[in-house]
Amino acid sequence: MQDKPRYSRVSDILDLAIFMSSKLNGVTIKDIEERYNVSRRTAERMRDSLTCIFPQVDEIETDDMQKHWGFINYSISQLITFTPKELANIEQCHRRTTNKEMKEELGKTVEKIKAFNRKGKNKLENDIELYMQTEGYAVRQMPQYKISLNTLEVIREAVQHSKIVKGIYHDKERTIEPLGMIYGEKIYLIAREKAKGNDIYTYLLHKFENLTLTEKTFDKGDFDLQEYTNESFGVYHGEILNVKLSFGPELAQEASRYDFHPTQKGKFEKDGSYTLTFKASGSREIIWHIFKWGAGCKILAPKALQKEYKEYLAENLKNY
Repeated sequence: MQDKPRYSRVSDILDLAIFMSSKLNGVTIKDIEERYNVSRRTAERMRDSLTCIFPQVDEIETDDMQKHWGFINYSISQLITFTPKELANIEQCHRRTTNKEMKEELGKTVEKIKAFNRKGKNKLENDIELYMQTEGYAVRQMPQYKISLNTLEVIREAVQHSKIVKGIYHDKERTIEPLGMIYGEKIYLIAREKAKGNDIYTYLLHKFENLTLTEKTFDKGDFDLQEYTNESFGVYHGEILNVKLSFGPELAQEASRYDFHPTQKGKFEKDGSYTLTFKASGSREIIWHIFKWGAGCKILAPKALQKEYKEYLAENLKNY
């Protein structure tokens, strides 16, 4: 009689069951390798061990020429619980966000999770508060633009299912192909506009009116939102600049711990200063950020950015 496949780390098997159940198209052996940092053979053993525990796990047909495994007509929801620390992390996101619409949605999400974890609810509430008190947090207040939940839902549905939307923007009706959203003090919509061809534009989401979802779909092509945002310093795109900044000794340590851009490289100089380089577009947003560092930050390159910074300072000093 052949032995059943075994994998000794039960916690990983349970985690794999949750991971697999969360994916509509299941997971591949490569997915398991990367998530648990194991060899292909160990990943296969983990899959085989899971299928022994859950016979509902089966191969799922997909279009990507890879084998996927997942749960067929079966839910493991009764096995899933949330720890007080996990819920506290979500609670902190809820309390820290300054976007009113996001705060409302996160609040409802927390309520649903607590309802899901209704066993021992009183103790859970106390533990969550304990975690949050010991970790501590503060919310920085700032002006916010009001965006309705309906608008957010329309865009999310459009992005998820590649559906075209229509709405009024700057007093003009537009047909938009939403590609993604960037969250910040403002919420930006990254999209194509059918009347303008295949170029990609940035829109302020709060400026749209009467935004409606259509049943027409579009092809996103090879667009990748993360790669797109990595090209700019903020949200607006333009000429890619080779930026070089110098932070004086008094700011060097602080600047060395700061994430300016995914392409950044930095080094300490002999005089104690810190030199930072990165490649990005969005000169005005770069200037706005440099200004926050005060006189201890200097632009070394490019010369055009130096000039634009000086002009920006002069322009804003006219009324003083």
